[in-house]
Amino acid sequence: MTMVAAQDAAALEEVQTPAQTEAPRILSGAQALMESLIAEGTEVIFGYPGGAIMPTYDALFDYTDRLDHILVRHEQGAGHAAQGYARTSGKPGVCLVTSGPGGTNLVTPIADAIIDCTPLVCIIGQVKSTLLGTDAFQETDIIGVTTPVCKWNYQITNADDVPAIIAKAFYIAKSGKPGPVVIDFTRDAQVSPMTKPYEYKKVETLASYKPRVIPKDEHLERAAQLINNAQRPYVLFGQGVLISGAEEELKAFAEKTDIPCASTLLGLSAMPIDHPNYVGWLGMHGNYGPNVLTTQADVVIAIGMRFDDRVTGDATKYIRQAKVIHIEIDPAEIDKIIKADAPVVGDAKETLKRLLPLVKQNNHAAWRNEFKKYDLIEEQKITQRELTPEGQIKMAEVVNMLSEKTKGEACVIADVGQHQMIAARYYKFKNPRSYIASGGLGTMGFAIPAAFGAKKGAPEREVVAFIGDGCFQMTIQELGTIAQSGLPVKLIILNNNYLGMVRQWQQLFFEKRYSFVELQNPDFVTIAKGFGIAGHTCSERENLGESLDRLLQSDKPYLLEVMVEKEENVFPMVPAGAAVADIRLD
Repeated sequence: MTMVAAQDAAALEEVQTPAQTEAPRILSGAQALMESLIAEGTEVIFGYPGGAIMPTYDALFDYTDRLDHILVRHEQGAGHAAQGYARTSGKPGVCLVTSGPGGTNLVTPIADAIIDCTPLVCIIGQVKSTLLGTDAFQETDIIGVTTPVCKWNYQITNADDVPAIIAKAFYIAKSGKPGPVVIDFTRDAQVSPMTKPYEYKKVETLASYKPRVIPKDEHLERAAQLINNAQRPYVLFGQGVLISGAEEELKAFAEKTDIPCASTLLGLSAMPIDHPNYVGWLGMHGNYGPNVLTTQADVVIAIGMRFDDRVTGDATKYIRQAKVIHIEIDPAEIDKIIKADAPVVGDAKETLKRLLPLVKQNNHAAWRNEFKKYDLIEEQKITQRELTPEGQIKMAEVVNMLSEKTKGEACVIADVGQHQMIAARYYKFKNPRSYIASGGLGTMGFAIPAAFGAKKGAPEREVVAFIGDGCFQMTIQELGTIAQSGLPVKLIILNNNYLGMVRQWQQLFFEKRYSFVELQNPDFVTIAKGFGIAGHTCSERENLGESLDRLLQSDKPYLLEVMVEKEENVFPMVPAGAAVADIRLD
């Protein structure tokens, strides 16, 4: 036995096991963590063990009847899986990894989660507190590393602090504008016994942190006045609607005011696409009318969105003609990009509830019909071309056919690139929380682990991931996680043997100088079979329908590789730095 192991064993002798526990309970820091996670309703942990977190994994051994731990193959996979879980379940995703590279491998999902407002509780092992700052084995200043990319972080060096810090972590992660929190857990704090009986109290308020959920009456009245007097009002809604659970309130607001509504990328599925007030999707590769007609609106109501550059294009030219109502729970987002004439700080659900009685019944049919004119242009110039059965299979055909076969009811996970935009464009979402992708950070490799996490968060739903051949190789090892679980996660590779989005930009803006974007890909189906996942390749259009049926009918994980057109481009497209009115159709 090593000296460290002997010290740990000696310390643990002072601690009662859960089976021996009688009130008052004296637990180790690691046991206190387990009890605290359970008290917060945690059911699933995504993690990977290692030296500095080993005492916590030892404690977890006695809690596996109440905590379902998923062993990923890489710590980045743990983070993305936790994101997928959070996005479908609405609960914070929980990660558990070791110090040093374990923590730094988790940084990308943490950064992804902060920009996409995904609640995570990330628990990272750390060397003993007496070794902090000595460059000990696998020591990394994870507090310093994660401070810019998380909502809050804290280093636990005393076992007594565990219950209060975990309670605070969950409260901060899921309240207000959700996001990731990081707990750096020193090894001695994990092993040491608490000096007082374990007690857990959920946090409901913090003196220094008071997110405003209920908007101010005077702000609502100002917003209602602008809406009631508008001739061409326009709602732009984002993921804040989904986060707050305001889907029904949004529909009620749209139906009473008869205002056309467009979605950001992450807002997709908050309103069914067949709703009469839904006019499409905003952004760089969004629909034609919803982008162009922002220049004709006289009042823009932005709900739960932050005016990302992929939505605004050149922000100096964006909706300059319109009065802007910005409904947002995070006051830091107000006036950050676009000046608001009527800022409303509050939760989207509560705000829409309180705004609804203040707005008038209206009829904006003529204004809504303007969008249909642009829909016709887009249909003739893009959709017909992308769905015409000529040449190689096109990405749009695959997504469109899957949408029809699943009746728009699947949960779609998209990785990053052309396939992401095509999935957003052609899947006909009917249910909330049905489009899950890495938005603000654009993390390649997101989809395989996120799809697994999404299935854990919503096991009753069909979960299908669209992944590019480049993205697939970023986190291909997580096929092992999916295979070991046996969950029927469905993976579709849209394979064009290119880093497609980069190639498109090089074609359009760099004189077709294709610099390091062509891929020599492996045999994906054989690799999947090596992990124990069945699959096949489809390269002929006449086999596409049957191939999708085989995928969907499988009661186990399944991989379908579809060979698609090699140099297919994604349109519409707003060139970088251009105004949204300059959107290109080819």
